[in-house]
Amino acid sequence: MPAISQLYIYPIKSCAGIALNEARLLPYGLEYDRNWMLVDGTGYFVTQRVLPRMALIRTELGDGALVVQAPGMPPLRTPLDAEQLAHAPRVAATVWRDTVTALDCGDEAARWFSDFLGTPLRLVRFDPAAERIASRAWTGNIVAPTRFADGYPLLVIGEASLDDLNERLDSQGVDSIPMNRFRPNVVITGLEAYEEDYVETLVVAAGADEVSLRIVKPCARCPVPDIDQATGAPDPRWPNEPTDTMSTYRAYRADSRLDGAVTFGQNAVVAAGAGGMLALGQDVDAQLRFED
Repeated sequence: MPAISQLYIYPIKSCAGIALNEARLLPYGLEYDRNWMLVDGTGYFVTQRVLPRMALIRTELGDGALVVQAPGMPPLRTPLDAEQLAHAPRVAATVWRDTVTALDCGDEAARWFSDFLGTPLRLVRFDPAAERIASRAWTGNIVAPTRFADGYPLLVIGEASLDDLNERLDSQGVDSIPMNRFRPNVVITGLEAYEEDYVETLVVAAGADEVSLRIVKPCARCPVPDIDQATGAPDPRWPNEPTDTMSTYRAYRADSRLDGAVTFGQNAVVAAGAGGMLALGQDVDAQLRFED
């Protein structure tokens, strides 16, 4: 039976993730996932797409604080509890076309990130009083709040899909890549390669609770999977992999809204069970989608 094999959160959007044994599921996704974000002087978000060294910024959940570290930099701490920023300046922060209110995390954090990344930046925290809703064009009758994720609360990938991609890379003499290139939240073992493409709902028995995740949209991939998350740069031997290989077989043409985008993994929303815990080893009932 399929089961959860890996869980990740990315507290600061586009910085390194944290592997967890268990995570609380909230309406907007896993707790602390993409609650923070770096913005430029206009309040627009920045990511590894333009600053690949963001991959080298690591976070951990400390005693009441998010602890941020990077090579050559002293540790930086910012409160986990958003209430501790209640008196922080409110600023407008933009992710793609969505602009929401965010809490500025202060000058010390701004200097830290600006120094490491070599450009003026500020760290902001999603304002708990703000609202950002995933596109109803894809979520249908589910109103799905999200934080600073690109568009949806969760990203789900099957282990077998990465195994298949790595076999294709290996056949070309290209090194295999780890799952962190794709920055998923929930990784599932026991599915066939790309079977997540055909799943409608994932039902997880989370202790006394039952969690239901609705698969809503294939994840269109940008160049970030080409960035080695250990070095903060593409591999100079294959600077456009795995995108070049995925382009040969993962162009999504089943829905004109994606316009043939290269996809890998599936975006999901919380359909039921917010407040429950997801954990490694939990069985997953993958209910397939049947078209009319």
